[in-house]
Amino acid sequence: MKIGIVPNLTRAAAEAVTSELLAELSKYDCRIILSTEAESAFAGCGDVSFLPVDRCAQECDLLIAIGGDGTILRTGMIAAGFSKPILGVNAGKLAFMAGLERHELSLVSGLFTGDYQTDRRMMLNVSVISADGEETASRSCINDAVFSRNGGHRIIDLNVEIDGRYINDYRGDGLIFATPTGSTAYSLSAGGPVVDPTIESIILTPICSHTLCSYSAIFRPEERIFVSAVNAEEAELVVSCDGNDPLEIEPGGRAVVQKSKLTAEFIRIKSDTF
Repeated sequence: MKIGIVPNLTRAAAEAVTSELLAELSKYDCRIILSTEAESAFAGCGDVSFLPVDRCAQECDLLIAIGGDGTILRTGMIAAGFSKPILGVNAGKLAFMAGLERHELSLVSGLFTGDYQTDRRMMLNVSVISADGEETASRSCINDAVFSRNGGHRIIDLNVEIDGRYINDYRGDGLIFATPTGSTAYSLSAGGPVVDPTIESIILTPICSHTLCSYSAIFRPEERIFVSAVNAEEAELVVSCDGNDPLEIEPGGRAVVQKSKLTAEFIRIKSDTF
């Protein structure tokens, strides 16, 4: 078995957790490949090789991300591109997506005995469409896509349609489109519902909506949802996927939110349920 390890060494405990994980994995018949970002810290660590994260995901049977939720999300996106499962190990204060805590590293034995399950999670894809109808950018996300006004929290008016059918105009700080996995992230903080991750759906949650009645809405995963600025001359609409650098949507343009063709696969060794 080839196991890729992607530690976020900016986390104070990540290097120590990685060392402990390597010691645990040395008990089993496996090949370890670390991401190149960790080479300076683990260059002299026995029979370990180093590759860029994408090559690591391509060649390994599974990936282990060590850090917080951000690390697990970023690594999960890469793993999804190669249809590889990922196990998250917490090396911070809180990692809701982590499958193991530091004191539970001995449970990696389950990877070799088959005592684990793989949870397949729906992802979203966001395509940015120019005013003349050309696709200019496309990204996928595991948690959410967030529409807002560029340059700070200022009110913006957004229109939402589904395949030409008008849904609503929203005035506020923006909109969150979350997967069931992402329902417990930003969407929850904005008042959205908690959705069992096995129920595929697209969750729309307004951010600080400027109205007396502000509700989330849950749509079928087959829907294609179009988002645009109500004022066509609005030049500051952006969308950010899983907190990454935002994509700009030009005046008169729009974005399409829909179920991604990619699927994130998270390894679950413990018997915890949602």
